[in-house]
Amino acid sequence: MALSRSARRSARLLPLATAVAATFTLAAAPAAAPGAPGVGDPYFPNLGNGGFDALHYDLGVSYEPATGRLDGRTELTARATQDLTSFNLDLQKLEVTSIEVDGRRAKFTRSGDEITITPGQALEEGERFTVEVVYGGVPLPLSGPIVFGSDYGWMKTADGVFVACEPNAASTWFPSSDHPGDKATYDIRIDAPEGLTGVSNGRLVDAWDEDGRSYFHWRERKPMATYLATATIGTFDVRTGTTPGGIPIYVATDPKLPTGTVDVYGITAAVTDYWSKVFGPYPFEETGAIVDDMPQAGFSLETQSKPIYSAVRSESTIAHEIAHQWFGDSVSVKNWQHIWLNEGFASYAQWLWDEHKGTRTAHDAFRAAYAARPAESDFWKIKISDPQRDTMFAQAVYSRGAMTLQVLRERIGDQAFFRLLPAWTKLHRYGNAETRQFIALAEKISGQQLDDLFHTWLDTTGKPALP
Repeated sequence: MALSRSARRSARLLPLATAVAATFTLAAAPAAAPGAPGVGDPYFPNLGNGGFDALHYDLGVSYEPATGRLDGRTELTARATQDLTSFNLDLQKLEVTSIEVDGRRAKFTRSGDEITITPGQALEEGERFTVEVVYGGVPLPLSGPIVFGSDYGWMKTADGVFVACEPNAASTWFPSSDHPGDKATYDIRIDAPEGLTGVSNGRLVDAWDEDGRSYFHWRERKPMATYLATATIGTFDVRTGTTPGGIPIYVATDPKLPTGTVDVYGITAAVTDYWSKVFGPYPFEETGAIVDDMPQAGFSLETQSKPIYSAVRSESTIAHEIAHQWFGDSVSVKNWQHIWLNEGFASYAQWLWDEHKGTRTAHDAFRAAYAARPAESDFWKIKISDPQRDTMFAQAVYSRGAMTLQVLRERIGDQAFFRLLPAWTKLHRYGNAETRQFIALAEKISGQQLDDLFHTWLDTTGKPALP
């Protein structure tokens, strides 16, 4: 005989209540409550959602480039982390048609970018559930000072769309818990007019044409932050294979772009294999690149397994974005305050790549970057351990972050430093981390007390004296 949720809960408590009834009064179980509308990130307080842990997204995206319309269906599998009467998802501007929880229609309300969903029956802590959202509209990119003054998110191109969402634009195209602290696995299904290619994260499971449409099913089996998801659509030349080290590779390039002397496929393969030796085993099933013609986007992004480039970028930029597969994608920040753990490490990787290629040493790159910025420069006014929301992608976060790592390397020596990097990526593989944890690991591996170094280079403003 099946028991209702309330009956099951009472049955669990009955033996304990019987045993202690003669002496004690059993405390009442906490009442179910709504989940929080955000995770409380100091830079984006309403991003993400409390009360549940996202486990898997199954996204269906149908796109019409001629009109810019997206019709979507998102099925999220999650686990309740408390007894829930309702919970929230992040979705910007798009219209919701219907929502079901565990296959049953659920009530919902909208307030700005927040959807509040009330299932027909409260969810118990630890319970797995699914929520299906059907929605549509014309997605719009975000803009503002955060990302170099550029638009970002869902950006329409001449033949499709360029999708690069760091830090808070995944919810411009699918409902989610849009914060890097809530990773999940993904199935992403894209359909577009026949002849266009839809490129996403992980491995391509299937692709076919039918009734004038082209369909693509991608699967990312490793946990991924929402901002790293993409569903880029356009006309692409696709090259696939494996790196010399045996890692599958998929590179999609807009045929209108001049490649010049940059072999994106070859460089991506070589960089992936080299970082696998320096940073630890490659964390994902496939490496690659999406190279689109999107001049309005003045940036590239480390979308998981396939960085996305808005033009053919330099070898150094490719080294940077592939390094992010370890620093930012596999090991992600607990909140956006710690962004230097992504950008400082990937920028330092550019110096390491130059060192590997014999161009110049990381020491010389550090000294040149240090000397190029006078003490009165605004560069030194940003505290990179807490750079603030509107300057979280300032050049100081990148370059001073890299400087910090070179100062650390020179303090603890190469042997300890090159043990530290793969130890860090192994310890927090597919998870989230923050600065204090990196400092603790550096001290453990080196056997040195390093508070002064990190305080000087991360927590203070002004140009530090060279060690």
